[in-house]
Amino acid sequence: MVSDLDQILTRCQPEKSNVTVSLHEASVGVFVPYLGNLSSLLDQASAHAEVRNIDPVVLLNMRLSPTMYDLKQQVGEASRHAIVACALLAGRPPHTFPNAEPDIPELKSRISAAIDFVQGLPPAEIDAATDKEVVFTFKNGAERKFTGKSLLLTFSLPQFFFHVTTAYDILRHAGVDLAKKDFLGPPR
Repeated sequence: MVSDLDQILTRCQPEKSNVTVSLHEASVGVFVPYLGNLSSLLDQASAHAEVRNIDPVVLLNMRLSPTMYDLKQQVGEASRHAIVACALLAGRPPHTFPNAEPDIPELKSRISAAIDFVQGLPPAEIDAATDKEVVFTFKNGAERKFTGKSLLLTFSLPQFFFHVTTAYDILRHAGVDLAKKDFLGPPR
């Protein structure tokens, strides 16, 4: 026999619902706005350099520690992780950039190209990669196997945010007037 208390407790429990987020939403849907925010950070860095009569190369070569990448490499790695993750998920070759020393306009151009590339990949192909085996190849040639989901959630997104955050931190350390809202961008 069901007691009155059991009936009340049953009615008070919220209905359980599953929230589904597609691999496309979790990849392109995250990479694109934060790449845009990163581009805006570079605009602010450029304005900072101009107002203070600083050569922008000084900012681009700054790093937080001697063993860490400099600003231009942090920006490059953020773009690379977004491109490579989405390319692997979609089963496509990644977009590549020339091996040249970029200035701020070139870095912004590369970010724009990264955004265009990941947005141009078919969402259905990315979504189909959840359990597909993908192989990430490191710059030194070493390879690591993942499922599409594990690549994105345990490797590519953390790598991406590490490099975007470090770029932000380098600029803050350089005195660029930034706040958390510049990192996060507008609410979506």
